[in-house]
Amino acid sequence: MSDGDDDTTELSPESLDERLNEAAEALEAAETEADLDDVEATLDEIEADIEAADLPEADDEDEDDPAEELTSQVSDLRDDLESQRGPYAEDAIETLEEAKSTIADTRWTEQGEGEIVAAVESFADDFGGVLDASVSVDGDDDAALTAALDEAISAIEAAGLDADEDAETIADLIEVTDGLTDGLDDAQEWDDLETREKLQAQGFYDVLGHYKDYPPELSALKEHEKRGNVDMIALAFESFQSGFMEEYCIEAFTRMNDPAAYDAVEPQAKRRNKGAIKAIGKMGAEEGVEMLVDYADTDSDPALQKVVFKALGEIGSEEATQPLADKLATENENVRSAAARALGILGDTRAVDPLTDVLADDGVDSVRASAAWALRQIGTETALEAAAEYVDDRSYIVQREAELAAEFLGDDVEPEATV
Repeated sequence: MSDGDDDTTELSPESLDERLNEAAEALEAAETEADLDDVEATLDEIEADIEAADLPEADDEDEDDPAEELTSQVSDLRDDLESQRGPYAEDAIETLEEAKSTIADTRWTEQGEGEIVAAVESFADDFGGVLDASVSVDGDDDAALTAALDEAISAIEAAGLDADEDAETIADLIEVTDGLTDGLDDAQEWDDLETREKLQAQGFYDVLGHYKDYPPELSALKEHEKRGNVDMIALAFESFQSGFMEEYCIEAFTRMNDPAAYDAVEPQAKRRNKGAIKAIGKMGAEEGVEMLVDYADTDSDPALQKVVFKALGEIGSEEATQPLADKLATENENVRSAAARALGILGDTRAVDPLTDVLADDGVDSVRASAAWALRQIGTETALEAAAEYVDDRSYIVQREAELAAEFLGDDVEPEATV
């Protein structure tokens, strides 16, 4: 923090913004936990200076307070910083705790019981090579297997691994614990048996050829996705009781972008499954528009609304234009922003006027920036001109969108220098 009242008065939005940009560059270059600690200390100092500085207030109610905008930038950088930390030894311990629960809480087939023993024994061998610690598997029942994993947890805790100095060891630990998870996922459960028999009879496994890998479900799904066999993935989606497999099927439908999968995902979309709604958007299924428009009014679930809005934009049906435009005036600023961006993706020129109004009148600059972005995506001369008017805007993010619009129009426009 700056020392003395005279020093704090020298702080300005521009100087603080420049320091934040330098902190962002330092964060991008950070390679160790110590580097990240330094960036965090810098952010602490900047935040303290923001609080202490005599920053100018907004001229009117429609303008963002400079201190609030700078504080928001600090918050975003802190989020990015936390995402760069680790991995830590604690991550491996958490995976082992989850593996213990899986072993104890799952009903395995006779084959599966042998497979989980093999998975834990393989883990114990690999683990010893990482930490030079002995983990013994004294039996083949659940108690013996979870006891072996408890030994591994104790060994990790005793090692006192440092995220920087022992980064390679921690990475190896993460790899062997993830391998254990994969082995348990592959082991045969009782609930799989009837499903497998049905799928076998319907040719689901035929794509695997003559080899017999267990479990073959995921390999078969990947092969069907590669071949574009929507019907077989739909069959698996209806058959599997595994949440993981259902999620994979939805992700496959999303990647395939094939409207033929609509009937398969519609029941999940009706249950407001966000993954299924995303898949409907990616496949451009116009038959889903009416259902999604109904969900657009779910103000009690903003996270659902954001997914719905994007899906409506990707489908591109003009039936969604007015419902999305109506949400430009909703109370939640994140929902307003998502509605604006969805209108940009949809591209209906009827949205130009309401988006222009948002850009002019909304009290939140992130929403205004989304409206400017949407106008750029619509891309007509009228839309671009509406966005380009704000090259001297009070907000950096709005100003940038306006500059891009002006550049596209061929205008040689530079923002006025901030005094």
